[in-house]
Amino acid sequence: MATQLKFEVKCSEAEWQARQDLAACYRIFAHLGWCESIYNHITLRVPGEDNAFLINPYGLLWEEVTASNLVKIDGDGNKVGDNPYPVNLAGFTQHSVFHKSLPYAHAIVHTHTPDTMAVCSTEGGLEASNFYSCFFEGAIGYHDFEGITVRSEEGERLVKNIGNHFILMLRNHGPVVMGRTIQEMFLMYYMLQRACEVQVKTASLGKPIVVPPEVIDTHQRDRDKQLTTDFGKLDFEAWKRKIDTIDRSWRD
Repeated sequence: MATQLKFEVKCSEAEWQARQDLAACYRIFAHLGWCESIYNHITLRVPGEDNAFLINPYGLLWEEVTASNLVKIDGDGNKVGDNPYPVNLAGFTQHSVFHKSLPYAHAIVHTHTPDTMAVCSTEGGLEASNFYSCFFEGAIGYHDFEGITVRSEEGERLVKNIGNHFILMLRNHGPVVMGRTIQEMFLMYYMLQRACEVQVKTASLGKPIVVPPEVIDTHQRDRDKQLTTDFGKLDFEAWKRKIDTIDRSWRD
């Protein structure tokens, strides 16, 4: 099938905005190198539809994703509409569980970046040893590796292990980050990626300095003052302007 990047899509204004935001997110991740060929996923709930989601077309690189070629699917991964691209159902298995079970999971990303996978593959997981990782101390769930996440029966354990957190580190695998908005998810992933990058670099230099609990408490207290309903919006809009200077086709 020849690559086609633009389609005619009949949808509400709210869905079209969601499509543009998700397409932008894919392009930003691709620009920053946080993608894995045609694999991994970012999914977003369609506004006003409890059981409809947008996902990348299976077979396209993230830098090829556009607003119109995103695939609309239901909660079981079945396509809605006549988009010709297939969906990697295996990859959506874990996303569907979180979307269905967690009311705040409107936007979800799962990646295989080397640094996040490295941290997921260490016994201690993410350590409170740098500015970014201290934000996440006590706010991450961990799930033991069970192989490729294609079996629906694993879903109950995934939900149990994430608890009420927004991040689940799949041991020996990679992170899952979710947010109430795509902007919130993006900024949380950005900080997690940085935390893992710094941890990996620190480990190559020697024993890390672990931040004391009382300092972490202060750090998180001050963090919480910055958490608003617009968390991540300024960052996301700034990166959208950046990718517009490279290629504006994501808007189509």
